[in-house]
Amino acid sequence: MTVANEITDHVSAEDPRQSIQTELDETNRALKEVTLMLEQSRVEVGKLTQRNAAITAHLQQVQAQLDKVSSEEIRMAYDSALDAQQRLFVMRGQLEKLQSDQAHLERYKSVLERLLAQLAGGSAGNKGGKNEMTSVEMLVNAQEAERQRLSRQMHDGPAQALSNFILQTEIAMRLLEMDPAQAKTELGNLKAAAMGTFQKVRNFIFELRPMMLDDLGLIPTIRRYADTFKEQSGVDVNVTVSGDERRLEPYLEVMIFRAMQELLGNAARHSQATLIKVQVDVSENMVKLSVEDNGKGFDADLAGKEGGLGLKIIRERVEMLGGSFEIDSAPGKGSHVMVAVPARSV
Repeated sequence: MTVANEITDHVSAEDPRQSIQTELDETNRALKEVTLMLEQSRVEVGKLTQRNAAITAHLQQVQAQLDKVSSEEIRMAYDSALDAQQRLFVMRGQLEKLQSDQAHLERYKSVLERLLAQLAGGSAGNKGGKNEMTSVEMLVNAQEAERQRLSRQMHDGPAQALSNFILQTEIAMRLLEMDPAQAKTELGNLKAAAMGTFQKVRNFIFELRPMMLDDLGLIPTIRRYADTFKEQSGVDVNVTVSGDERRLEPYLEVMIFRAMQELLGNAARHSQATLIKVQVDVSENMVKLSVEDNGKGFDADLAGKEGGLGLKIIRERVEMLGGSFEIDSAPGKGSHVMVAVPARSV
């Protein structure tokens, strides 16, 4: 059941305000539990990161002395390194999921609180509640579309590569006693393939939720994402930042980053741009994002009314925060999208 359906069920109940209040209380309890688990997972990831670094250092020592150590020691070193990496990867995945759950619950909580206020206001509030449900439904659909895209990429890339790793590992293990030199070559090939796959997985995780957004903030994450996007797509991306590069409210940093992410993707996939200019200005009371490309453009009037789901989500989020969203484009003349929202420092 989607969030939108859950809200619809509660609104249609005999006493909608009481039902929504009960759901809000349950959401608050769930949010506290997720926040606690999130903190615990962060601590565990920190411990596993240190352990992984120590095991990796030991493995490098073993690799430097392959002619002096036994095959059993080599196998144990590689097994330990693989186990440490797998544990760290799983914990980071859990951390990402908890962060996503936390964000989902916070959004759900916000919608419930607004619905309560609107229902208290009478018929005008009911109309607003319908608009809120439409927004939530659009948000859920956008999230599901992104998950499907990443699922396909994971299946076609890392999942297939991991199957090959198992085969290569078995070959190397058999060669350790029969032909150590060839085993060393196979292990080198396996390491190179694993590093390539690991980088792909890191890119997928970054797409889902870049951890540096929480650690370093909006501006460093935008710069990093622009560099990564340029490497992966071949599209030239220039980032210009003005104003005060300070930390903003977490929800605002996420919203601006997701808007930039969506607009870059649109410029590369649909507009077929070769150059994208990203400008971010953080003033005392406002943060502005401008994304301009030299692609084939589109009908701005039509996009404003019938734009894709991504553009609708951006517009909805911006307007909910009391900001403005503007599109300037025409067929054959590229496009320029501007987002401006009120900003508060943390």
